[in-house]
Amino acid sequence: MTDGADSTSDASDRPNLVLVHCHDLGQHLGCYGADVDTPNIDRIAADGARMANSFCTAPQCSPSRSSMMTGYYPHENGVMGLAHMGWALGDGWETLPKRLRSAGYDTALLGFQHEVPDEPERLGYDYVDSGTKRALGLVDVVDDFFAGRADADDPFFVSIGIEEPHRPFRREYLPEETYDAYDPEEIPLDDFPYLPDAPGVREDVADLRSVISEVLDPAVGRYRESLADHGLAEETVFVFTTDHGLAIPRAKGTCYDPGIETALVVHRPGVVEGGAVHDALVTNADFTPTMLDLLGVDAPTDASGESFAPLLRGEPHDDRDRIFAEMTWHDRYNPIRAIRTERYKYVRNFSVLPKVFVPMDVAATASGREVHEEFHVPQRPTEELYDLEADPEESENLASDKKPFEPAAEASDPDPAHVDALDRLRDELTAWMESTDDPLLDGPVPYPDVE
Repeated sequence: MTDGADSTSDASDRPNLVLVHCHDLGQHLGCYGADVDTPNIDRIAADGARMANSFCTAPQCSPSRSSMMTGYYPHENGVMGLAHMGWALGDGWETLPKRLRSAGYDTALLGFQHEVPDEPERLGYDYVDSGTKRALGLVDVVDDFFAGRADADDPFFVSIGIEEPHRPFRREYLPEETYDAYDPEEIPLDDFPYLPDAPGVREDVADLRSVISEVLDPAVGRYRESLADHGLAEETVFVFTTDHGLAIPRAKGTCYDPGIETALVVHRPGVVEGGAVHDALVTNADFTPTMLDLLGVDAPTDASGESFAPLLRGEPHDDRDRIFAEMTWHDRYNPIRAIRTERYKYVRNFSVLPKVFVPMDVAATASGREVHEEFHVPQRPTEELYDLEADPEESENLASDKKPFEPAAEASDPDPAHVDALDRLRDELTAWMESTDDPLLDGPVPYPDVE
């Protein structure tokens, strides 16, 4: 936890790091094959590298972001729920900005963070401007910051946190000329095969697409233009990512792929090959070790995350063969642990839960109302297994459909063709929980004491 960064070598020749991170996006970008116009973010992928199989450790904001900034899983760093509800990252944790500051970097936060409820300086930022969290509102803030860094001697790390496309998808956030850019009746739903073709779903998808293409993407393009205008682009690593999946039913708040998949594109001129697409499994617990490695700063040796910077540099790299994800608390207790390989997803549910958890900010929306009866009323099984090659939508559970406290005689048996995979992944998940001291092994995780 306290393994520090290298602060002895000269930092002046190290590149800057610009991290742009938004809410609730998943991989809903043109460069990931989604039917949405995102030319500016797509251009980062074309200039740099795109991680095709990037996932988060948790399908919710604070736990995922805390993993990204520490290199540890949520149940390791203690952020098993939302920061403003008592699950804040403790001051003793070595975060990415703290490690970079120790290595001679100036550190700044512009906009949003959610690892602590207040005083983000505690995370290691020398300068904080959280006056706005809106993508377009941050354009001038970002430009002023880059202007002030144009002639600086020390390298900098700036975290640019964007609120969009978090709920609600409000029309007033859009430029007026784009209010009616997308007709719900005409909107394609091919990217959402796990949702019904219903008016409420179409309404939400149209609004989501508007926010991404008319607000988020243009703003990110402006940030990159500003970086170049101030002569900083050639000496800067530019990263765009998000915290977890889309804020729609069966995505955010679940360990299905739409809940844990994350966009991740990285550009470093002269180092990261333009247009590279990497299929390796990565998790955002790998983010801090990777960024430190890419910048030439000592990475922690005891973290759960692993650096995949060699992959970005075009060097030999031992890829992960599995990633883990979890959820414990959100606006209700929702204890889940999951393991994903290239072929399989195994999910273990640790409580009596509805078939699909839908977070409060999604449940009350047009799409949330459309799926309430299907998702909220039935009970979730204890175990889920999906063959991602045959069933990428994770629609056919190959494990037993036994539910907590249900007599075994009332449940179906696992698919015999996949029993070996089920047994192996069950054991591997348990071993991971044991090796990382997951408190869920000792029983229900209580809500933290909050003064």
